[in-house]
Amino acid sequence: MSRGTVNRLLLGVVGAVLLAAGVLVLAGGLDLYGRLGLDPPSWWPLTSPDQPVVSADSRTRWVGESWWWPAVIGGLAVVVVGTAWWLVAQLRRSGPTTVVLPTPGVPGLRLRLRTRALEEAVETGAVVLPEVERVGVRLVRGRRHHRLRAAVRMTPGGDPAALAEHFETGPRTGARTSLGLPELPVDLRIRVVAARPEVTGRQHRRRKQPRVV
Repeated sequence: MSRGTVNRLLLGVVGAVLLAAGVLVLAGGLDLYGRLGLDPPSWWPLTSPDQPVVSADSRTRWVGESWWWPAVIGGLAVVVVGTAWWLVAQLRRSGPTTVVLPTPGVPGLRLRLRTRALEEAVETGAVVLPEVERVGVRLVRGRRHHRLRAAVRMTPGGDPAALAEHFETGPRTGARTSLGLPELPVDLRIRVVAARPEVTGRQHRRRKQPRVV
């Protein structure tokens, strides 16, 4: 499961829990049950505006038990550690930091190339292509082979099909040959910037006119 999928699942679960809690608090605070003639069960949280969110019985029910405070502290510790682990996972690269270069005819020699250097080389080769305004490239791990993820921003009126062909025969082929890989899949995302409407002289003068009050 990819990092993006895990993030979406976690955010979805947290969002659903917060939404449900917010709806319950809002329903009790606005006395919607009484207005609608509903009779919630006795264990239902916050059934009226005068009722606290957490009742005194709920706050003190297990305080005298020997396992209560260790369980509370342990649960909070798990939440803190899990949050810290998730934060570190976001800061860590999803792909390799270095890649091994082939050394045919030289046994025992092991060359490594920084992944960022390879990404910059692909970006440099792609940014000189026609109608390319900005390029971002990442090398990520795949199930069988490393994979390139490229996001290209094209100038207004750009031709995505021509760009895809140039990227295939140029930067991608060069990276695959340099790494000595039989395959180097690529996820290419192309965005064409919309042309801005021209402002006529009359419209420009109309904007410049001061407002009289």
